[in-house]
Amino acid sequence: MQIEVIKSKIHRVKVTGADLNYVGSITIDEALMEASNLIEGEKVAIVNINNGERFETYAIKGQKNSGEITLNGPAARRVQKGDLIIIMSYALMDFEEAKVFKPWLIFPNETNNSLT
Repeated sequence: MQIEVIKSKIHRVKVTGADLNYVGSITIDEALMEASNLIEGEKVAIVNINNGERFETYAIKGQKNSGEITLNGPAARRVQKGDLIIIMSYALMDFEEAKVFKPWLIFPNETNNSLT
């Protein structure tokens, strides 16, 4: 049996921009992507802590150590600059493997670039 489990999570990161005219996706500081083991093009779920919105998009790399978190395209309507969001990705794995799997969970500071 396969189950879906949390693979990566960037917890309470601050939105730095919203670009309605971009094609789509979420731009994430490359350092945050590396720390959370996200790859460019990976499907991510977004939860907006400020307004309760939940939606999916895909990740693209932003400039490393910039702290950038920009929602692009239609997703830009679901956030405002300064909102706190949670970015998550999931993986399918065997039930027994899932029992011992350890996800990549990161907790950036208020400037999105120091990790705790």
